[in-house]
Amino acid sequence: MKRQSFWGSLFPKRIDVRFIDYKLLTAIIILTIVGLSFLYSASSAISYAKSLKNNLPPTTAMFFKKQLLWSLIAITIMLFVVFIDLEKIRKHIPVIAILTIASLIIVLFMPKIQNTRRWINLVFFNFQPSEFAKVMFVLYISDYIDRNYSKIRRFKYLLKPFLVISIILVLIALEPDLGTPALIFISMLIIFFIYGAKTIHIITPLIIGSILIVLEINRHSYRAKRVTAFLSSFSELKETGFQLAQSLVAIGSGWWFGKGPGNSIMKLNYLPESHTDFIFPIIAEEIGFIGTTLIIFVFVYIFLRAVNIAKNSKSSFLSILTISSIIIIIIQAFFNMAMTVGMIPTKGLPLPFFSYGGSSIIVTMILMGFILNASLRRKRI
Repeated sequence: MKRQSFWGSLFPKRIDVRFIDYKLLTAIIILTIVGLSFLYSASSAISYAKSLKNNLPPTTAMFFKKQLLWSLIAITIMLFVVFIDLEKIRKHIPVIAILTIASLIIVLFMPKIQNTRRWINLVFFNFQPSEFAKVMFVLYISDYIDRNYSKIRRFKYLLKPFLVISIILVLIALEPDLGTPALIFISMLIIFFIYGAKTIHIITPLIIGSILIVLEINRHSYRAKRVTAFLSSFSELKETGFQLAQSLVAIGSGWWFGKGPGNSIMKLNYLPESHTDFIFPIIAEEIGFIGTTLIIFVFVYIFLRAVNIAKNSKSSFLSILTISSIIIIIIQAFFNMAMTVGMIPTKGLPLPFFSYGGSSIIVTMILMGFILNASLRRKRI
């Protein structure tokens, strides 16, 4: 009898592509195309300046071309994820967790980039372990809840996942990065609450986590200044509040319908990180309140499609994985938008589908691949 290869065993012999949620797939493609369009606009000025600084032919498309390449790679990876049998991945989750922890330790010894250690240089690609930790998180938490669903209301069965995830969060926080740990931590509490954990068991780690965050903020003066800027951005206009103040100016100047695609003024080096974490204000400046509301509606639509897929999933693991994946994407989108309008302190979290970054778009597409995978294997209704 011929042994099947590892990769061959991951793919079912029969796959009926008719059952993929094409409405969700269409929404993903639309967000990706729209995201690339605004990425080109938001990065055009800094692309032109950087090309001149590096003695390269002047171009406004430096970041756009890279993001287009990574988007195509990410979509290819997403389609690969859609067709594999995720149930067979489950036995490898401990290995994935160990590799994730190892990469987060390795990155702490990498050279600093902008005063942080978040990337491992792989020659052609700057690998960001904290982004891929999101994939490990949703796989691990979904597998754990599925195996212990009837015991989740007992606190001792929450201790193990809290410990494992806490190791991940501490390592990411040491980079330093508080945005991603906060995102994963909040997502974890929401997921446990959805699947039956008692409120008191959610509130307790939330209080402990909040205390640790306050202590971490006080330990670093620049973080304390960010909180001060959040509370009084315009009084700190020339210092730490500059970025948030400029963000609010960009959003406010867009009014109802915006200045038109490509017509942003704030992207001309007036708003730092306008093509990464602060791309949303540029979008708001160009297409206004109506345009950004439409984008938010697409995110809401993706969320609702994912919930529907989870309800009709053939396996509880795929159902939980779908909910976990969409929660982390939606909360990240909310955090990013809330940060740019001054609802929460500024932190380094990209806007899914829009912000520049290879690791970010790949991880986003992997998570969407999990959801589409579940749609392919949902109950026929």
